[in-house]
Amino acid sequence: MKFNLSPDGQKYVRLMAWTQVYVRYNENNTGTLRGPSEPKSSQLDFGIRRSRMILLAQLSPRFLVYTHLGINNQNAVSGGVSPTVDGKKPQFFIHEAVTEFKVNKYLSLGAGLHYYNGISRMTNASTTSIMTMDVPLTNFPTIDAIDQFARWIGVYAKGRVGKFDYRLSMSDPFLTNLPNNPLYVAGAQAGNPLALGFTTTNATTGVITNTGTNVANYSPQNDGHVYQGYFSYNFFEPEANLLPYTQGTYLGTKKVLSIGTGFMYNQNGMFSRSASNSVTLNNYTSTTDLFNTVPTTKHDIKLFGVDAFFDTPLDTARRTAVTFYGAYWNYNFGPNYVRFVGAENPGYGASAYRGNALPQSGTGGSVYGQLGFLMGKKTLGSKVRLQPYVAYLHSNYEGLRNAAGDVQGVNVYDAGLNFLIDGHNAKVTLNYRERPDFNMTTVGGVGTAGEVVHRPEITLQTQIFL
Repeated sequence: MKFNLSPDGQKYVRLMAWTQVYVRYNENNTGTLRGPSEPKSSQLDFGIRRSRMILLAQLSPRFLVYTHLGINNQNAVSGGVSPTVDGKKPQFFIHEAVTEFKVNKYLSLGAGLHYYNGISRMTNASTTSIMTMDVPLTNFPTIDAIDQFARWIGVYAKGRVGKFDYRLSMSDPFLTNLPNNPLYVAGAQAGNPLALGFTTTNATTGVITNTGTNVANYSPQNDGHVYQGYFSYNFFEPEANLLPYTQGTYLGTKKVLSIGTGFMYNQNGMFSRSASNSVTLNNYTSTTDLFNTVPTTKHDIKLFGVDAFFDTPLDTARRTAVTFYGAYWNYNFGPNYVRFVGAENPGYGASAYRGNALPQSGTGGSVYGQLGFLMGKKTLGSKVRLQPYVAYLHSNYEGLRNAAGDVQGVNVYDAGLNFLIDGHNAKVTLNYRERPDFNMTTVGGVGTAGEVVHRPEITLQTQIFL
């Protein structure tokens, strides 16, 4: 909805709002609970994947201000104000709050809580025009860790020179993985250096030892800036760049071939303890500062991506079209880092492996591809367009290993069908996913994959976008 503030439309206020609702059958990962001491092997659940709005004002051709807010991932089990406890009262929070000044036709500068990410096109994805039901989430490797739901507080520059588009940003990392207390009185809680190891007690001598696992995690002492950039070249029609969101599919309205590459860098963003690093805890007191006593090693976060996007009409009479996106991501978070994430997780509790969780990011490489075909305009009558699609994600993370010590690959398969009632403004998506359940156990303080079983996940999503 757009409200012009001047007769020529150069000054205006625009409101955008959208909601995506899930109906989902999920075969849960091994050991999933639906409530305290209530195992659940599978379930049918309902949820709100996203409900958001954007208020945007173009005060003159040179000045832009917008605010993006909403909720995400609410169901009856998780996503509430206490997300691992229940799904009640999800936090309605600001996603973006940006002011921007256009210097000239080649350069705009902005500041605030922004979404000008590096790495890849999909790291800047619009959530209203995704061709598949959802993004793979591997495209958001630091989500809600050192960023706020893939957003950053900082400054950015963006622009276009001919067919070349660019975006660069410098931001502060959000503090994360924080201990309640840096002193030993708190023990080996998450965030302090003892959590980078595992503790054993010698039954004969009573000596208590904490030994490093050589698995990196986010450093609570991270104070280095986050530098990001994404650069792309469009061979055919140009794409809009007023807002940061990249289009998932144009539904045959444009011919676009874009190739791009991007990066993210954060100095000393991670820390770890080597497997040869052991400390004796018997002499520690409640005044021992663990960060000054337990040796750790800092690691830079270095993330890189390269991708290609192709969208073109085929038969103009029948208005058919094809859409393809492919990406390669190479991530370095330090030794053996792996993170499990499940979107709108139906599992109860704090276990990282519960519900529909799978390895979302880590030190290693990932390949992702999606392909869709927009069928003829009268395939299902005159009111609805059909768009079948397939997608595949393959990842190898150095920290995801089986009991034999071999790297365990991650393979995720998606196939779906979009029922386009009014383009992206009103659509229903049916998606079938097969994801790996790794039957994870903990050996020597390190997660170890067991027998891999692929679990089905069937979701019907409705989307209304105004």
